[in-house]
Amino acid sequence: MEISIEVKNLNKHYGNRVAVNNLNLTVKKGEVFGLLGPNGAGKSTTIDCILGLKSFDNGSVQVLGMDPTKERKRLFERVGVQLQSSSYQGNIRVGEICEEIAALYHSPANYDDLLAQFKLDQFHKQPVAKLSGGERQKLSVLLALIPQPEVLFLDELTTGLDTEARRAVWDVLTDLKEKGLTLFLTSHYMDEVEVLCDRICIINQGHALVTDTVPELIKRSPYKRLEDAYLWVMKEEIAV
Repeated sequence: MEISIEVKNLNKHYGNRVAVNNLNLTVKKGEVFGLLGPNGAGKSTTIDCILGLKSFDNGSVQVLGMDPTKERKRLFERVGVQLQSSSYQGNIRVGEICEEIAALYHSPANYDDLLAQFKLDQFHKQPVAKLSGGERQKLSVLLALIPQPEVLFLDELTTGLDTEARRAVWDVLTDLKEKGLTLFLTSHYMDEVEVLCDRICIINQGHALVTDTVPELIKRSPYKRLEDAYLWVMKEEIAV
């Protein structure tokens, strides 16, 4: 079994506040792994630590066999990242932002092909600011695919999108999943998680409550839906 991401005993504090608490994760190659939890649970901080964007207090992280704190430049040639706070300067056009991102990598994907695949080729000369929410989110995924990554990180990708836009993004991710790309995502939408994820880890206050497949987690709970099983796990934690 090939491992894409391995996190051992990860800890991160902001002053006296614990953001990540002795977290352990393993993500297999080709797996879609979901990191779930309420707002403030430590999901985004965990992704930042895994990518080497934030330092951590102790523990270890390996992504594709690399230490992100020491080999971040080499790592970023092999991973794609869509973060919550994706923003674009001024009136930059779709084609221009694609060209800018492609220039950062040694062997970028052909972004014209990606624009066609994502049904965004008609917006080549359109300012990003004039895209709809769903189109902008698809563009975020497209940009994260320009490095031709082996692992793709997606942080709350479909938050704020309407049902049609969310479904369009799901179709893109399902296609990537079928092609064997490793996906690491966070989401508040349990239907989305149920459709996309092979395994999930539920965290609260930075520590893991449970890690399992979606069917097994549901089976362990008294419920038949992931949303109910998720809330049950959270209530059990509070009761303890």
